[in-house]
Amino acid sequence: MPALLPNDTAALHNGSAMRIAVIDESAARASIIQEGLATLEDCDIFVVTERRGLLARIGEINPDIVLMDLGNPSRDMLEEYFAVSRALDRPIAMFVDESDDESIVASVEAGVSSYVVDGLAAGRIRPILDLAITRFNAFSRLQNDLAEAKGKLAERETIDAAKRILMKSRGLPEPKAYAEMRKAAMDQGKRIVDIAEAIVTADRLMGGQ
Repeated sequence: MPALLPNDTAALHNGSAMRIAVIDESAARASIIQEGLATLEDCDIFVVTERRGLLARIGEINPDIVLMDLGNPSRDMLEEYFAVSRALDRPIAMFVDESDDESIVASVEAGVSSYVVDGLAAGRIRPILDLAITRFNAFSRLQNDLAEAKGKLAERETIDAAKRILMKSRGLPEPKAYAEMRKAAMDQGKRIVDIAEAIVTADRLMGGQ
């Protein structure tokens, strides 16, 4: 899913309305959230009051953001909803009447963007929604940057391993080994790391280390 826009009222998904899922077993409490979203333009609100098959239902809705109001949940119920949040790649704001440090830490580990204790009021819904999206976007960028850094490091290690193989098997100095891989990449229209991977794979098949 692409990062959401900083302006939460902006349309998403090629001009379609922002889709908001409200998860609450109490229709009365859900109406408070709906009231808080009343000023939002270009949004579709879906209220889900049934816990059974919740993840599948959210999948059908395909929301841009999920607002969960759990009231005063038991430990088992809270963990059940945390399991749902772990499976979603969406901004999630979760409301509870009261909590403890352990539950707050668990909410962060479960990917909840905003964990709000005793804060269900219509006037607070919009700022909390904005905060959830902002935090989700920031965390997504951090994950992407980390994945990119790991990918570059893995590629560098593969290229270095291939250079060592060429240096050992053909008696080449390091600059010459790299130049050989670069030439092969250019001749074949591939990336240097692709050539390096082929060299490393061939060496393993031939019994190299």
